[in-house]
Amino acid sequence: LVAGEAGTGIAELIALEMSKQTKTPIEETRKKIWLVDSKGLIVSSRANSLQHFKKPWAHEHEPVGTLIDAVKVIKPTVLIGSSGVGKTFTKEVIEAMTSNNEKPLILALSNPTSQSECTAEEAYTWSEGRAIFASGSPFDPVEYNGKVYYSGQSNNAYIFPGFG
Repeated sequence: LVAGEAGTGIAELIALEMSKQTKTPIEETRKKIWLVDSKGLIVSSRANSLQHFKKPWAHEHEPVGTLIDAVKVIKPTVLIGSSGVGKTFTKEVIEAMTSNNEKPLILALSNPTSQSECTAEEAYTWSEGRAIFASGSPFDPVEYNGKVYYSGQSNNAYIFPGFG
């Protein structure tokens, strides 16, 4: 997850639901969710410089400076973008997600389409048709390798109460 205010809010909803369903303290469920900001992975060695809403997400880990390196090291199953910065889910990031997961879940939720972390076509092409993709803005169907893929459209209000 991207560690802006929207991203930390999404993370908190997911952690709360995980805590509720597993009867595990929220401090423990937060440890299963990793966030990245413009300076890299949110880790405890950065705690003094973090904004207050990022501090609960600072994990014990060595610093990791980029999203691609975080994906390679943490090996997430879900990638959620809410940064408002377009093209942050690069070919290298999607390929790394695909190498770690049979069906990587890619949620490029920033609006408008020009600010989406990646397009549906990029997600399906770079994952060789294996991604489960949803976005905050609509995308046309994508044909890849003779198959047509229809992406989901979502945003915070729709996905996270149910996803959590």
